Amino acid sequence: MPALTDTDIQDNARAALAEDIGSGDITAALIPEATHASARVITREDGILCGRAWVDAVFHQVDPAVTLEWSAEDGAHVLAGSTLFTARGSARSLLTAERAALNFLQLLSGTATRCSHYAAMVAGTGVRLLDTRKTIPGLRRAQKYAVRCGGCYNHRMGLYDAFLIKENHISACGGIAAAVSQARAQAPDKPVEVEVENLEELQQAVTAGADRVMLDNFSLEDMRQAVALVAGRLELEASGNITSDNLRAVAETGVDYISIGALTKNSKALDLSLRLLD
Repeated sequence: MPALTDTDIQDNARAALAEDIGSGDITAALIPEATHASARVITREDGILCGRAWVDAVFHQVDPAVTLEWSAEDGAHVLAGSTLFTARGSARSLLTAERAALNFLQLLSGTATRCSHYAAMVAGTGVRLLDTRKTIPGLRRAQKYAVRCGGCYNHRMGLYDAFLIKENHISACGGIAAAVSQARAQAPDKPVEVEVENLEELQQAVTAGADRVMLDNFSLEDMRQAVALVAGRLELEASGNITSDNLRAVAETGVDYISIGALTKNSKALDLSLRLLD
């Protein structure tokens, strides 16, 4: 998994500011240039904090003289009404940076919070919950970082770091065995995962030598049979129609992983607010 870098974060911040500020913040310009202020950001609901580096980057790019004092680290559980950070500097700068900074903090904290809730549902089962590629364009590495902050795990980053051979790939390649064989020849160092829709296809993937098999929309009973059939020879990942209602039951079938698109695509932003201090 390619590491998140400071360049990624700075690029995210730069893009967010460019679309927000455009030719200039005409409302902030109403404030006298010499006016300095302090502001605090509070959370209106409980959650998992995530996104400090993006907030720091936004404020620093707007005005390097602005200082931030944080009250919690990424991954920390924060309570409704608590102060997350205090910012000090030019009043114009604080208000210009506010929305871009909070957009990152709300989104990433919301993602981490959702992941924390899901992770708690499977505690003690040994299963690992995985995200997917169902992310906001341009913010994949940021959201995948938030997933980790919330206690879940990352699937592949994109189309380049692991094979995920699905139904259409299988059809176009001429079968599971042919697809796996071609993957091994093309990039022998990359992990190979095959998506299957029934136990017969699972056996084909095992015989072909896949590293992991994704059980697509399997019933609980078929998942249990798949675990018994594989007997630890490769990793099993459950996927498709996984909700909070059936998550624990799926985890208890004995699969190694459960992938859930909702970890990132359905995240609700954490409710945050910035207020200038008197």
